[in-house]
Order: sequence, then structure tokens, then C-alpha cells
Amino acid sequence: MSTAGHRVVLHTSPHLRDTPSVDVIMRNVVYALLPVTAFSIYQFGISVLALVLVCVGTCLAMEHVICRLSGRASTVNDWSVIITGLLLALTLPPGFPLWMAVVASIAGVGIGKMFFGGLGYNVMNPALIGRAFAQAAFTAPMTTWVPIMAPDRFTSFIPSTFTLPFMQPESIQTWVASVAPDGFSGATPLALMKFEQVPTESVSLLLGSTAGSAGETSALLIMLCGAYLVYRRMMEVRITISILVVAALTTSVFWLIDGDKYPGPLFMLCSGGLMLGAVFMATDMVASPVTPLGVWIYGGLIGFITIIIRLFGGLSEGIMYAILLANACSPLISSITQPRRYGAPSKKGAG
Repeated sequence: MSTAGHRVVLHTSPHLRDTPSVDVIMRNVVYALLPVTAFSIYQFGISVLALVLVCVGTCLAMEHVICRLSGRASTVNDWSVIITGLLLALTLPPGFPLWMAVVASIAGVGIGKMFFGGLGYNVMNPALIGRAFAQAAFTAPMTTWVPIMAPDRFTSFIPSTFTLPFMQPESIQTWVASVAPDGFSGATPLALMKFEQVPTESVSLLLGSTAGSAGETSALLIMLCGAYLVYRRMMEVRITISILVVAALTTSVFWLIDGDKYPGPLFMLCSGGLMLGAVFMATDMVASPVTPLGVWIYGGLIGFITIIIRLFGGLSEGIMYAILLANACSPLISSITQPRRYGAPSKKGAG
């Protein structure tokens, strides 16, 4: 083909790429979560191993059963429900009763995912729906923490692990006293700072030598696992960046106003579930916006709400509610940040 003596060479569009399939992406997210899971088991022992197995197994069974009952082929092979089970387990206390973990898993998959039609249709992150259900239904067990590195953590379970259904979880105070003779406050770094004005060293937060939910303790390890997904181009890193930047800026404002009352930005970024939520939960491809500007707004909203809840709310942690609220706003954010199509009239001149 030639035009005015010049030959025009036709090629395929340069922007076309070989996009990984859903199951490949989800499988790599599972790979990224495995070091966090392994470190949690190393810290808290076989109780967390049992918690992970129960959550993942229940989530798999729940999705498979619902698919069969609705006359559809099972979708458990896409790996997404395994992520739900892993994330749910990692957001629960290490000694969380297993029967409660079953209920939370059923709620997460049944209400948070399959009720809306399965993968690609869920409005909110299913793992966080399960955790929110557990937070509302099992308040005391959700705020019961245990020390790390118990000497017998690989040979015996945390006493509350096998609490029977509808029975009060067994008190673990005696057990805690036996495994932590030097004293254990029974509070997370966030709770210690919020309610007792007791800070925690940044090194401890980065390396994970603190109490907390099963998989939220080591901020450094979570960041390294997230870096793997960024390297594989399987994570929307702009969401994570905007969460952390806005959270740091919001914290800094209050810290500069009264540094004795409010913690600094490094403490806020590395404590609690902020890092786990920013890397693995807020970046849920289904429940987050799809527009370039939308992902920044979405992430910034999560970072801001998290800090406001932590500083002024009744709870010491706010990342779960921040992500769920942002999930609910995600369709609106995508709608109002849609870029104008090439050649289409602007809204101002459309009328």
C-alpha cells in the first residue's frame, strides 16, 4: 500500500499486550500472601495454622456449594476465594475460636461475594465483610490478643481456639501468664497509644514483634510482598501510595499541633492493619475504581478515614471501615472521574 510515492507499513497496535488471566493474577496474590501467612504461623503457632485452614476451607466449600445450588459450574479454580480465606484469617486474632471463623467465612463469601453474583460483581471486599460480621457478632473474641513467640506455640493451641459454639470463649489469662511471665498488656500498639498514651518502637512495628491480628504485625514483610505484585504488574500501586501518603499527611497535621497527644506518621503507617489493608485489600480489582483519577481519590479517602477513626473514633483501628466505605463509594468515584471520550463534546457544551 502506498500514498504519494511513500509506502505505508501496517502493524498491530503498539498498545496491545498479553494480559494475564484472572486465575494467574489471583494465584500470584496467593503467592504474595504466603510469606505473611508463614510468618504469622511462626509467631503464633498452630492456632493460626488451624485458623488459616478453617477459613480457607470454609470459603472454598461455601463458594462451591452456592455455585452448585445455583446451577453454575464451580468457580473455586480461579483462586479468588482462597485469597478471601487467607485475608480473613490474617485479619482475625490468633486465638479466635474456630467455629466463629467458620461463621465469618460463610458471611464473607455468602454475603460479600456470592450474593452479588460471584467474582466480578461483589461491591465490597468479601474478606472484610466477613471480618465486619465477626466484629459485630463476636466483639469480645475480636479484641482478645495474645503474646507472640509463646514457647509451646507449636505443640499446643491457644486455649480459646476450640471454644464450643455459643459458649463463652475460655479465659486465656492463666495461659498468658504462663507463656509471658514478664507481663503482657493484652493490647495492640494502636490501643496502647490511643487509650494509654504508650508508644511502641518503630522497629518493633516494622519487624512484627508486637501483638495484633494474625497477619498485620510486620509492616516491612507486607511491603516486600506487595513489591512482588508491583513487579509482576498485578497490583494497582497508585491506590496503596495514595492511602499511605494521605494517611501520613493527615497524621502529620495533628502530630504537629500536639505531638504529645497524637502519634507520628511512621507509627500510624506501620501499626495495626493499615499496611495489610493498603496492599492487599484496598487494591481489590473488583471493588476499587477503574479510572486514573478515581484510584487516587479512592485511596486518599481510605487513608483519611482510617486516621480520623483512629484518632477520634471509639475504636483504635479504622482501616476495615475505611475500605468498606470507600468500596461503597467506588462506583460513584468511577462515574464522576470518567475521562471524556476522544471527539465527544464536553459536558459544558453538551446541552
